[in-house]
Amino acid sequence: MPARPAKAAVFEQLAADGVRHLFGNPGTVEQGLLDVAADSAVGYVLALHESVAVAMADGYARAAQRPGVVQLHSAVGLGNAIGMLYQARRGSSPLVVLAGEAGVRYAALDAQMAADLVAMAGPVTKYAARVLDASSVLRELRRAVKIAMTPPRGPVLVVLPADVLEQETGEPVVPASLPHTRSAPEPAALARAARLLAAGRRPLILMGDGVAASGAQQALARVAEKLCAPVWGVNSSEVNFDAGHPLFAGTLGHMFGADSARVVAGADAVLIVGTYVFPEVFPELDSPFQQGAAIVHIDADAYEIAKNFPVDLGLAADPALTLEGLADHLERQTGLPQRAAAGQPPPGRPRRRPPGRRPGTVR
Repeated sequence: MPARPAKAAVFEQLAADGVRHLFGNPGTVEQGLLDVAADSAVGYVLALHESVAVAMADGYARAAQRPGVVQLHSAVGLGNAIGMLYQARRGSSPLVVLAGEAGVRYAALDAQMAADLVAMAGPVTKYAARVLDASSVLRELRRAVKIAMTPPRGPVLVVLPADVLEQETGEPVVPASLPHTRSAPEPAALARAARLLAAGRRPLILMGDGVAASGAQQALARVAEKLCAPVWGVNSSEVNFDAGHPLFAGTLGHMFGADSARVVAGADAVLIVGTYVFPEVFPELDSPFQQGAAIVHIDADAYEIAKNFPVDLGLAADPALTLEGLADHLERQTGLPQRAAAGQPPPGRPRRRPPGRRPGTVR
């Protein structure tokens, strides 16, 4: 491929990966990068603060199901964005952060705005790297896109020193390779999950954003209706379950573990899907689940399964495929309650009125 400045190749690579918008708040050291932005198909969306740029990219990534790309200005810009990057990491949002710096040649001078950006970003990113040679700029960008988009999704950082971007590179532009990671448990594991959950007299479901990430909303509803189990949102900010469904119970709080403990205390069979447990600032140190309760945890991120409390069965697999298989197995179970399938609320839960309806009105 013909040699060209690495700063131009950056925009070629972004376009090849389907990136349409670059959200950011630039500074002087990014001037060279922005000089070529006008000739690119990637539009620059200016924010007046770095946290706003990250928030916009986060929302875009969630809605478009593609990487949200953010440009930040050296150490001060990254520092201003750390809080929102923390939230993006917690929310598994696929962000690619491009941070500028004055240059590799100035590294020993401890100049203004100099800092170890990789170390700064470590706690709030899945991966962070600093490019030291123009011949690896595109390689690092592709790696960043792949890591950001591979479950569990999350933000990554690529530091682009200004003098590296001025160097020429003949590195070819090819789209990033995204591995196919969707998998389903073996039938025996699904059958065991169905037996554990079907045996409960007071089942409960805890769900989070991993449901929406895998498109598992309908499959989750099937399982909830088969079990007649109330569904509670845990780390839930997406549309993971129809809030108007009779089985939707609400969302857990995020401050005190005692509140969550009261919700789960009476359940003798618990299905956790697409979330970590529990999300409080002050969580319970002892397990809040009833002694002897059967716990089944489904998540694409194996790290979250049994992270804090033991489970009877952990299934590290795609939530949508797993829930579909689980629903099929539950259909073959006998003795399951039928109230949910008939549109009845779960025990102890009042029937919800449709939004906007008042008693005695007709629409």
